[in-house]
Amino acid sequence: MTRVAAIDCGTNSVRLLIADIAPGGDGESGGTLTDVERRMEIVRLGEGVDETGRLSPAALERTFTAMRGYAGLIERHGAGAGHGPIKTRVVATSATRDAANRADFVSGVVEIFGVVPEVISGDEEAGLSFTGATRELAALRPARPYLVVDIGGGSTEFVVGSSSADAARSIDIGCVRMTERHLKDDPPSPQQISNAAADIDAALAAVRETVPVNEARTLVGLAGSVTTVAGIALDLPAYDPSRIHLSRITAGQVHEVTRRLLHATRAERAEFGVMHPGRVDVIGAGALILDRIMREYGFGAVVVSEHDILDGIAWSLV
Repeated sequence: MTRVAAIDCGTNSVRLLIADIAPGGDGESGGTLTDVERRMEIVRLGEGVDETGRLSPAALERTFTAMRGYAGLIERHGAGAGHGPIKTRVVATSATRDAANRADFVSGVVEIFGVVPEVISGDEEAGLSFTGATRELAALRPARPYLVVDIGGGSTEFVVGSSSADAARSIDIGCVRMTERHLKDDPPSPQQISNAAADIDAALAAVRETVPVNEARTLVGLAGSVTTVAGIALDLPAYDPSRIHLSRITAGQVHEVTRRLLHATRAERAEFGVMHPGRVDVIGAGALILDRIMREYGFGAVVVSEHDILDGIAWSLV
């Protein structure tokens, strides 16, 4: 058993997983990952990056504040708990890839964690997401290949594979980026929704050029936009990962939830019991991305996974 710490710093959130891992015999499937600590903070690191090309000082400070708290948890569950230093990996994705001043981010992370953050490519991001999402799917016996879709704040990753990632593509459609680019009113106007859908559809057409989405038999959806849509579709009174993880949500349910979110005001969206306060502004765009994926690629349902790139980062440490 190895204790590890994985930090995923995306466009909208920064997340921590401290876990005990016992790998499976073949190194690619099976094994167990047991949560010690799993945290998420909405920090909006990518706020304004699509327009300015830079990480703002305020966004950096929000991110570093959350990370300092995570560093304390790593110490508490490592040396402080008699386990010694924990293997730690910090991965940064879309917003940091796009920023001209990403050196400011790197130096701050090194100061906090003592490790250099890896600003990974979209392809590597997709591979880690695939591992995290599918390592435990065997018990459900879903049809393979899988199409794993990770809807982030700045980008969405698409990866097709059966036991490992065979083809992947990262493309710049995400819930923060689409909100800032198109959904500016409260609620957004029909024209704004139409423009966002057209932008998403163009990106999905580009994905088809390099990823064989038509070969996939099971759609697996990851990240906060997907899990929030699932929680609303399941009519949960509060966010419950145990109910959401590995749930199966139909295309009709996704479409109805998307319609409700896009026609609701900010105050109305905040009333959903499963809604994280930091997701209220961008959930409409996230739901729309999922809805368009299912429509354009012809999936009748999505299997929702609470395990994603964060779990893939953890597995990579062993």
